[in-house]
Amino acid sequence: MTAVYALIVFWLPGAVIFRMPVADRDKRAALDADERLFWQVMLSVAVSTGVVLALAAADRYSIHRLILADLIIALLAAAASRFRLRLGSRAPWPGIAALGTLLLLLLAAWRFFPPSEYIIGGKDPGAYINEGIQIAQRGAIVLQDPVVASVPAFARDLFFPSYQRHDYYSLRFMGFFLVNPDAGTVVGQFPHLFPASIAIGYGLDGLTGARRTVGLWATLGALAVYFAGRRLAGASAAWAAAALLTLNVAEVWFSRYPNAEMAMQALLFAAVLASARAHIDDDAFFAPVAGSLLGLLLFLRFDAVLGIAGVAGGLALGVLAGRAHARASFFVALVLSSALAGLYLLFPMRPYADLPIVFLSNFAWWQYLLLAIAVTTGVLALGFGAQQPKLSGLVQSTLPTLVAGALVVGALYALFLREPAQGALAPRDAYALRTFANFYLTVPGLIAALLGFVLLARRDFWRMPELFTTVAVFSFFFFYKIRIASDHFWMARRFLPVILPGALLFAAAAALSGIRKGWGPTRVLRGTIGVVFLGLLAAQFARAAAPILPHVEYAGVIPRLEALAGRFGDQDLLVVESRNALSDVHVLALPLAYIYAKNVLVLSSPKPDKAVFAGFLDWARTRYKRVLFLGGGGTDLLSPAWGARSMATERFQVPEYDAPADAYPRFVKHKEFDYSLYELTLPDPASATRTFDLDVGVNDDLNVIRFHAKETTEGRSFRWSRARSIVSVDRIGPESRSLVLWMSDGGRPPAAGPADVTVALDNDVLGTVHVDTGFRPYALAIPPALAARLSGIGRTIELSIITTAWKPELVLGTPDDRDLGVMVDRITVK
Repeated sequence: MTAVYALIVFWLPGAVIFRMPVADRDKRAALDADERLFWQVMLSVAVSTGVVLALAAADRYSIHRLILADLIIALLAAAASRFRLRLGSRAPWPGIAALGTLLLLLLAAWRFFPPSEYIIGGKDPGAYINEGIQIAQRGAIVLQDPVVASVPAFARDLFFPSYQRHDYYSLRFMGFFLVNPDAGTVVGQFPHLFPASIAIGYGLDGLTGARRTVGLWATLGALAVYFAGRRLAGASAAWAAAALLTLNVAEVWFSRYPNAEMAMQALLFAAVLASARAHIDDDAFFAPVAGSLLGLLLFLRFDAVLGIAGVAGGLALGVLAGRAHARASFFVALVLSSALAGLYLLFPMRPYADLPIVFLSNFAWWQYLLLAIAVTTGVLALGFGAQQPKLSGLVQSTLPTLVAGALVVGALYALFLREPAQGALAPRDAYALRTFANFYLTVPGLIAALLGFVLLARRDFWRMPELFTTVAVFSFFFFYKIRIASDHFWMARRFLPVILPGALLFAAAAALSGIRKGWGPTRVLRGTIGVVFLGLLAAQFARAAAPILPHVEYAGVIPRLEALAGRFGDQDLLVVESRNALSDVHVLALPLAYIYAKNVLVLSSPKPDKAVFAGFLDWARTRYKRVLFLGGGGTDLLSPAWGARSMATERFQVPEYDAPADAYPRFVKHKEFDYSLYELTLPDPASATRTFDLDVGVNDDLNVIRFHAKETTEGRSFRWSRARSIVSVDRIGPESRSLVLWMSDGGRPPAAGPADVTVALDNDVLGTVHVDTGFRPYALAIPPALAARLSGIGRTIELSIITTAWKPELVLGTPDDRDLGVMVDRITVK
């Protein structure tokens, strides 16, 4: 049944619409068989994701409603066509070109799968996945979270303190805005088109289908690049470019790593191709298709406005040159879809839209003037350009050279001359193009791309002006306004939708220009050189991507989360430590809540207000069967007002690829999760007489603050302290006279300075000890007066451990960038 559902969602409505006997069906019927199938799938994807957005906006989405809607759309379109859906004899059978498409599909299947298991929170990928699954589970874009709504007003600051903003109240999780705490109104941080496709994948094949969604978008993207390139530069160059794209390390990585750029690549290149079919080839069917695809992009990312500007600008230039015919249906579809996107962004997605609004509102007067001139020029060109033959001739003869020249000059300046300027241009911005060339494309590849842009612009600019202008707009904007981040290799993805595939297309066109026509000796030599160049580029791309092909980011985290979720019932409340607690345990909270449907709250601070938390616990016990706490980085959560019973301690690792600054990733590391689970109970009377004896690294999460993660060595559990670390001591008796700490300097190098540790109880300094290598006890006297004062204090007591920290990264040149104090193994009060 899954296969049948997938066929309905991803093929049926588009196939019927494509085959309708409207807008000169014979023209699109004459397209190659593989491109016809591509359009049927792309139209279905656009229709289905649009239906998901509409249903979810009305809080009515489910996979079965989507399937029913797609069936109704297909049936209505077929009925309106009187079921005359045969394309007829004008439709050619699959030819040799279809073999190239099939090979690309096989390449994509090899390179773009298996997907990562990135379902945890903390960064964009997990937010996308959880947004999509929330649409699938709750059927809505805007969520009404009952756990949030139930939290009493007096306790809200424990979990979501107000940010005093006009557009949202606080954060529910990283990547999810809390808009209204009274109603529990939550909305995802990112626009919902990509999450809508994840919801479809989840409905068809659960979590596996959700994870595979990005790979399917990447496959559509490679095909869209191929078909757009084939129309512009021929099948050979287009196939080479698309194949290189599937080999490129960035494309491979992000085809497995949830992100919206892959969807943008597919939709934007399809829109460019549709616009050229409509306005250059005079195929009326594709005009509303192009407008709708561009409008749909506004539900994906706000920077899609650059794609709209690029396509509209190319169309305006084509009309001005007398080489294109603008169709009203394109603008009607674009305006209608953009208007819907505007309502979507200004209302449910107001927190997301706030940054672009602020950006635009801070324009200088001359920037508004330039924008107005550009829009006015475009409108005049579309309306009156074709009526000015002299102007059209001038534009037609000079504009391709001007566009190509501007791009080449800008690229050469950025590649060889652009330098940082104090207070004006940061190094990461100044070197953006160099970073892109060195890490992702290669400098020879960039030079070939510039050469190809010039050659194709001079020869074929008017065959597809939208592609040239779109690539130019994105290139200038991103290389001059937004950096290509070198501080985190895998996060540098803004070039993926247009710049990388466009560069590869122009590079392939330049390399194969010698065999475009004819087979003379000179052309054969040029063609051979071009093929060898592309082969070397392919080898470089394949070599760079080879280490990540067998890698699955965070493989194994899903079964671990499922096992953890199995510990909690529907009547349990799980409180998770703050993301400021110096561990990654908080990233597990998002999937536990929004994939596995557990009642989860995340503390906003590692030192919550004890009195407020006591009141919260009193309330929570009236609503939930158990209140549990999950932590690993240290939270000050001990109090005489409640008890804490240890339930479990677990540690596991998942593979995480290296992400160095200004360098290629080198190897697979392991992300470690080390946490303990506690039940927060009523106060334990026995604790009032118990001697304080803490085995650091074993069930210590409620005692330690600002320590590093738990470790073991020589059979001992311990934690590294930082410059100032804190231990919560739950009892000092009036008879207590000594504080003993088992510590080691961990083999501190001489260059790091001595490990002198100052210890204080409730801000009263007990003394300073010099810690040597090897664990040994260090005893400090507790004055009787201090013991007497602290014995009746009625709260936990803060034990401060202060030392001069050092970083192995700076002192030893190792990858360890932690600030290390001393190794603490045990703390006892006697």
